[in-house]
Amino acid sequence: MSNTSMNMGRATFYEDRNFQGRSYECSSDCPDISSYMSRCQSCRVQSGCFMMYERPNYMGNQYFMKRGEYSDYQSMMGMGDGFRSCRMIPMHRGNFRMRIYERENFGGQMHEMMDDCDSIQERYRMSDCQSCNVMDGHWLMYEQPHFRGRQMYMRPGEYRSFRDMGMGMGGMGGTSGMRFMSMRRIMDNMSM
Repeated sequence: MSNTSMNMGRATFYEDRNFQGRSYECSSDCPDISSYMSRCQSCRVQSGCFMMYERPNYMGNQYFMKRGEYSDYQSMMGMGDGFRSCRMIPMHRGNFRMRIYERENFGGQMHEMMDDCDSIQERYRMSDCQSCNVMDGHWLMYEQPHFRGRQMYMRPGEYRSFRDMGMGMGGMGGTSGMRFMSMRRIMDNMSM
């Protein structure tokens, strides 16, 4: 049986680079940081992990942040105006399990994963992943092999079509959506 705690993350967001300007402390999801400050350009994650989004309501490009200091989003991640929303990622204790599918609506090849996969092409001879079912744990999915490129946070649930989801990525995938080529479990001790 898994155990997930919702109150394990804490971060402080700052309006300006280098932890300057007005600040806002957060320990849960925040759909619109601009209701607390005009912009967000630096951050200290004191505990836990957060997924940061460049637009309100968890839209636009996503960036994973674990415990640490992030003094300048713009130069680190090529962001123009900082972050606008965030999700606190609960730490999962227990097994991780996800099924990935070659096609939308759980079609084509299917593989069940319980650990990180740095390349679905190499491990499973799969050239594409267009849907998945996350049964246990929280995962990061990457558009390129070896945990590179744009990423998306996946919590437990069924994801029938990455294209139909629009990826919450704001112009990232064009009409064909985004494809994922590597996956990683979100854990306390993960390295980036």
